[in-house]
Amino acid sequence: MVSGAAAPVTSNPPARVRYLIRGLTSEETREQSLDVLCKNRLAYDNLAVLLWNSFGTMSVLLKIITSAYRPLLSDGLTERAVTQVCNAIALFQCVASHPNTRIPFIRATMPVYLYPFLNTMSNERRNECLRITSLGVIGSLAKVEDPEVIEYLLSTQIFPSCLRCMEVGKTLSRTVSTFIIYRILQSEKGLKYCFVLAERYLSVSQCLGKLVENLSEDDAENLPQLLKNIIGCYLRLSENERTRPQLSSYVPWKLLDRKYANIVRSDPKALADLRQLVCNLRTTKSCTTHCTDEPPASSDSPGTLACNSVLSLTAALSNVGKNTVKPPKALNPRTKIKLWTASDLGIRSLQRHGEQLLHRVVR
Repeated sequence: MVSGAAAPVTSNPPARVRYLIRGLTSEETREQSLDVLCKNRLAYDNLAVLLWNSFGTMSVLLKIITSAYRPLLSDGLTERAVTQVCNAIALFQCVASHPNTRIPFIRATMPVYLYPFLNTMSNERRNECLRITSLGVIGSLAKVEDPEVIEYLLSTQIFPSCLRCMEVGKTLSRTVSTFIIYRILQSEKGLKYCFVLAERYLSVSQCLGKLVENLSEDDAENLPQLLKNIIGCYLRLSENERTRPQLSSYVPWKLLDRKYANIVRSDPKALADLRQLVCNLRTTKSCTTHCTDEPPASSDSPGTLACNSVLSLTAALSNVGKNTVKPPKALNPRTKIKLWTASDLGIRSLQRHGEQLLHRVVR
C-alpha cells in the first residue's frame, strides 16, 4: 500500500515519484497515490515528464476525469469523486505547465476533456471546484507566449467557455477566465479572432461590462487581480481605432469610479492601463498630451497622483452616459439578441458537442 505519511517526494525524487506513479495503475493504491502526487507536484521539476512518458499514466488520469461526466449530468457527484477528479486535473496542469510536455499535451487535445466542467451552468461548490481547477490548466497554457498554444485554444472555442465562466462562476473563476481572455487578446491572432465578427467583439465587450456591473467587494483577495484583467482586456480592445467609439458605449461608468481606482492604485501597471484606457476612449489630441505629461510635484504619493490623474479624465467621458449599455447605431436591431445569447460564439453548438461527447463517453 502507498502511505500518505511516507517521506516527502524530495527525499529521493526519482524512485519515490516512480513508485507513486506506478501506484496509479492499481485501483487499490490509485486514490492515495493520486493524493500524494498532487500534494507534492511542485516538489519535483520533472514530474510532468514522468507522468507524460510513463506507460498508461495519462490514460488513468483521463479515466478518472471522464468518470465524472455521468454524475455531472445527473448532479450526483460526491465529495470523494470531486476530490479525485480535481487531483487528476491538477496533475494535468503540471503537464500543461512544463515546457517539455506542453506542446505534446495540446497536440493530443487533452484539454478538451476539461471543457464539460467549464460549460456547466451551476455555481454549486462541487461544480465550482471542478470549474476553477480546469481553468487552472487552461490558464497555465494561456500565460505562455506560444503561437501554437493560442492557435489551439482558439480552434477549440475556448472563448465561449470562458465567457460562460465569467457569467456563472465565483470571483476566483471569473478572475482566471478573464485572465485567459486577456492573454489571448494580447496576441495578434487572438485580437484578430475577436474582431473578425462584430457580434463576437461586442459579445466580449458586453460580457466584460456585465462582469464590472456585478463586481463584489466581498472577495477582497481576488478583486484587484480581476479588475486588472478586466482593464487589460478593455485596453487591448480599445487599441482598435475603428471600433473605439462603439467600445465606449460598453465600458460601464462604474469601472472609472474612484473606489475601483483606489483598489488598483497599488499596482502601477494596472493603474497605468486604466489611465491609457481613459485616454484611448477619448478622441481628442489633448488627451494624449494630458496622459503623457508628468504629474506636478506634490506631497502626495505617486500612486495617489496617478489615481487623481485618472479621475480627472473621466469627466471627458460624460457624453458616453452613466451605466448605459447601448448597441451601436450601425448594428442591425436583431444583433442585440445575438449579443446577449452569444449564439454567434458557438456556445450552443459547443454545448451540443459537449453533450454528445458526454453521452458517447459514458455510454
